[in-house]
Amino acid sequence: MVTSWEMRQSCYFPCTLCLTNMSRIADCNAVLKALQPIFQEQGMTETVHNWEDHGYLVTYIKKNGSFANLRIHPHGLVLVDLQSYNDDMKGREEVDQLLNKVEERMKELFHGNIKRVKRLPAILRGGVIDRYWPTADGRLVEYDIDEVVYDEDSPFQNIKILHSKQFGNILILSGDVNLAESDLAYTQAIMGSGKEDYTGKEVLILGGGDGGSNIDQMVIDGCKKHMRKTCGDVLDNLKGECYQVLIEDCIPVLKRYAKEGRMFDYVINDLTAVPISTSPEEDSTWEFLRLILDLSMKVLKQDGKYFTQGNCINLTDALTLYEEQLSRLYCPVEFSKETVCVPSYMELWVFYTIWKKQTGI
Repeated sequence: MVTSWEMRQSCYFPCTLCLTNMSRIADCNAVLKALQPIFQEQGMTETVHNWEDHGYLVTYIKKNGSFANLRIHPHGLVLVDLQSYNDDMKGREEVDQLLNKVEERMKELFHGNIKRVKRLPAILRGGVIDRYWPTADGRLVEYDIDEVVYDEDSPFQNIKILHSKQFGNILILSGDVNLAESDLAYTQAIMGSGKEDYTGKEVLILGGGDGGSNIDQMVIDGCKKHMRKTCGDVLDNLKGECYQVLIEDCIPVLKRYAKEGRMFDYVINDLTAVPISTSPEEDSTWEFLRLILDLSMKVLKQDGKYFTQGNCINLTDALTLYEEQLSRLYCPVEFSKETVCVPSYMELWVFYTIWKKQTGI
């Protein structure tokens, strides 16, 4: 007996139909025979693959290149994927009509005894504008991107600035969503969530394409022109009365400051999120992260604070491993953390505050 099914559109107009809890091979045959006429009426060529105890895979191909895959599993799962290359209203209507027929036929076949019917929206592949970007924990998100504002390759990375109807311009570096004009919450969190008084303080910002010590001039150039709601006019001049933006690798900068004995009240690390990998011995990003932490502690005043992003709240193993790394620095430290909703990330994000452990108290 079928108790649930699901339909999903992907590619230009693909659809997936899902049924579960069919317990007999006869159910597989019944589903195939019930759905065959729908696809044959479309003038689609049919190819049937049958595996003993593993159900059916049926492909339907139309002369215009559209095709459908029908996968019928004996344990009760049925998938239908439709792909069409007609990216217009007529093509969408044709796909919707076909899906409606599939849905109606399934309900007739099982007398409405279906637990779930779900049709997911189309995934548009190969478009001029890429609207699909993964979250840190591996979920695919479709953004309401309507314009490619900036797209260049620097010696270090690919730099994209895309416009979202909801979030404004979004900075994306090598496929990672970094910051959008909507993301004031991110900036506030990585600066201490409004709890700090920066008046007269020495502050070192590592990374942050909208200011600080940054290795990539092209990120600076792109943000200066297209991310002004986040960086204002700071990047118009790399040096002002109370700030200087360095276009340098931050590691030599940190080593130079440590050698000079220069100390800061705050170090804000906006270089990279905590690595997703949980193998610090094998992943060079972890080595880089530990080096930055140690060097930052060397230029941080005894009563100073170090702010940094962590990662998505769902990446508990990676975050736990990061916290373990803090116990391995050259000096003992303590930390606190908070979770913030960053709008364009579409996920909760963890931020850390780290300070040197006070001794002799």
